Amino acid sequence: MNLTELEEIGLKNVGKIYHNLGYDELIRHEIENKECTLTKKGATAVDTGIFTGRSPKDKYFVDRDPSNKHIAWGHINQKISEEVFNELLEVSREQLSGKDLYVTDVYSGASVDSKRSIRFITEIAWQAHFVKNMFIRPTPSELENFKPQFTVLNACKAVNQKWKEHGLNSEVFVLFDIENNLSIIGGTWYGGELKKGIFSMMNYWLPLENKLPMHCSANVGERGDTALFFGLSGTGKTTLSTDPHRKLIGDDEHGWDSKGIFNFEGGCYAKVINLNGDNEPEIFNAIKSAALLENVVLNDDGEVDYDDGSKTENTRVSYPIEHIKNHEVSLNAGHPENIIFLSADAFGVLPPVSKLTREQAMYYFLSGYTAKVAGTERGITEPVATFSACFGEAFLPLHPTVYAKLLGEKIDKHGVNVYLVNTGWTGGAYGVGKRMSIKDTRACINAILDGSIKSSEFDVTRTFKLHVPKTLGNINPEILNPRNAWSDKDAFDKTRDTLAEMFIANFKKYQNEDSEFDYSAAGPQIES
Repeated sequence: MNLTELEEIGLKNVGKIYHNLGYDELIRHEIENKECTLTKKGATAVDTGIFTGRSPKDKYFVDRDPSNKHIAWGHINQKISEEVFNELLEVSREQLSGKDLYVTDVYSGASVDSKRSIRFITEIAWQAHFVKNMFIRPTPSELENFKPQFTVLNACKAVNQKWKEHGLNSEVFVLFDIENNLSIIGGTWYGGELKKGIFSMMNYWLPLENKLPMHCSANVGERGDTALFFGLSGTGKTTLSTDPHRKLIGDDEHGWDSKGIFNFEGGCYAKVINLNGDNEPEIFNAIKSAALLENVVLNDDGEVDYDDGSKTENTRVSYPIEHIKNHEVSLNAGHPENIIFLSADAFGVLPPVSKLTREQAMYYFLSGYTAKVAGTERGITEPVATFSACFGEAFLPLHPTVYAKLLGEKIDKHGVNVYLVNTGWTGGAYGVGKRMSIKDTRACINAILDGSIKSSEFDVTRTFKLHVPKTLGNINPEILNPRNAWSDKDAFDKTRDTLAEMFIANFKKYQNEDSEFDYSAAGPQIES
């Protein structure tokens, strides 16, 4: 790395360049810069300022050929003109010029055929640490010949004073110039912007190569059987894929190319609110030197109070995947044998486990359903259905059907089994029923992974037409068909139809004369 490379992207009078520092050096810088506090276990703890989560309304793509022909424009993917982008690029350059800078080179994607080389530039040591944790760290020999294919300028201390004049949402900006392979960030210090920004770009690049990017966790068994776990926040994606009998490939972002499944990342980014060593020992024990905690509260002796959400409920930790003992070192595995869609259904309508037809798999993938419950957000007093296409709509630059089509093709080619698992409520909606026990959910997952569920005899539910096993191991048969678990059958029927109407209304956006992806017939059908 030399000064010329930084000058080529418009940075001037740069001081010292801290290029690909090791963990010990980064931690020393964080301490000397007064950016962090050391915890009793040796992890570093930082605050991300007023932003303790992503700023999705401040994310924009430059409106330019040819990418503008591929991007699905709308409230998720907003347009910004080349002129405004260039103005904010200059703001970012001015912020980073004349400073000591941290430059970190990493890969996104463990597949040799599909990876991208990414360079991050920041003036904050802990952000370089975060990037080092979350992405794949090149070997020393790879770094000798490293050429970035995409660059991120993190000018988090800069803000857009002219945001109203520019017609933007706020003084924060998270911008992508696809043709020039450049992203700029200003106004927010939150580490997740760095992670999810590159995830968005992988979601742009890979489908154009007929490869499927996925918001899912993945693990692999001793016989080489790969499983994928799709699910929105709070559905158990990280917990259920962390299995002492199976190697973890990754907990959040993966790709599927001609050779199989591969992790995009080299680390994990876990929520730690209410974390304890009994319930999630792998994550708890991963929090040691090199781990980076965000927005947690420390006691006077340096112990983390994981139950304290006074700064945010979205307390986080990033750590290298090597901190999980039972992980797949290559971050790769073969084509999946099973795909599991996780939904935390707070209405208590979905069965604990359902085997999906190919058409149902397409329907529930495009629906991306879970439910929020009372207390998770201000004003929520009863269950609220949440639909996020492909279980990650916020990170999809292309139309959701592009990803669904790729998934369908790969399911067909590799004969993958697809299941829907409800980690939410049974015996009644939230407030009446109870949360599905982790023991029963684990039993459902194990039956899928060991194949024993295939020997079950199946019923088909009314309205949702889901195939549910009549018996499954030691699970109480009463809960396998959700109507049987409700004491008030009329209340179940009414709640079921209410949720069905929400699914139907949400899926209407995929129903038009030109749509090749109208799978509405595979979804719920309200019966008279």
